[in-house]
Amino acid sequence: MAEPFSVRVSVRGYETDTQGHLNQAVYLNYAEHARWSLLQAAGISQARLVAQGVGPVALETTIRYLRELLAGDEVDVTCAFEWSGGKTFRIRQEIRKSDGTLAAEVTAVGGLMDLTARKLVADPAAVFKELTTDPGLFGL
Repeated sequence: MAEPFSVRVSVRGYETDTQGHLNQAVYLNYAEHARWSLLQAAGISQARLVAQGVGPVALETTIRYLRELLAGDEVDVTCAFEWSGGKTFRIRQEIRKSDGTLAAEVTAVGGLMDLTARKLVADPAAVFKELTTDPGLFGL
């Protein structure tokens, strides 16, 4: 299996809390940044999704915090899609310090919403496959 998509992020001081470590909610921002970065790398912009009449939706997100992150830390945020053949898909992500230490694991369940019908599309993998310039980034 190929390495998952990854993007580097620098922990900024204003993202930290009174204990000096990354605020818990910012981990979700990093995960979301990696997801949109993957879409962009795959040739899929927000405008392209809207033109197709679909938009990604988050249905469930779980974050497992393992190590603290401090201002100035460099982290790599991975993003890997898993397909089950239904209306939803799973996204597995890791946030690792530059030394390889696993700081957090993020798992999410998502779907693609038909923006007119306001319902999940039946086969989100097929839509991504049609829109992308690089199906491998989605594990397709």
